[in-house]
Amino acid sequence: MFNAWSRRDRPPEDGTAAGLDGFAVDKTFLSSLKGILLETELALTFIIFICFTASISAYMAAALLEFFITLAFLFLYATQYYQRFDRMNWPCLDFLRCVSAIIIFLVVSFAAVTSRDGAAIAAFVFGIILVSVFAYDAFKIYRTEMVPRAAQGDQQ
Repeated sequence: MFNAWSRRDRPPEDGTAAGLDGFAVDKTFLSSLKGILLETELALTFIIFICFTASISAYMAAALLEFFITLAFLFLYATQYYQRFDRMNWPCLDFLRCVSAIIIFLVVSFAAVTSRDGAAIAAFVFGIILVSVFAYDAFKIYRTEMVPRAAQGDQQ
């Protein structure tokens, strides 16, 4: 699915510097479907955070926390730093991130719309859009990363 997956699976070449080269951004990832989804989630989460800050500050912590979690996943995937943690099941973690964000933003969006404030209603609208983006991301993760692994396990 991603153009850079085969390149990511190779070990690093000998003689590469161990400094900040490990944090080089993979521009092909940022323009791939997964990169665009993470960037969209990041932008919408920030917009919701701004809306909650302007209206109901009690709900802004959920948006800020999800913003930082999405930013961490974008950083780990874009720099390919997640490959250093080979014992972690990254597709499962990413799937759980999406599912938890769906639940959190559904609850917070519907709770915020009860205040009938202009910014809270805008946060509700952006929250529903964000929930659909997270649901699409979870669906793509499940279909492309989790189901093929289960089928490979059945064949072995």
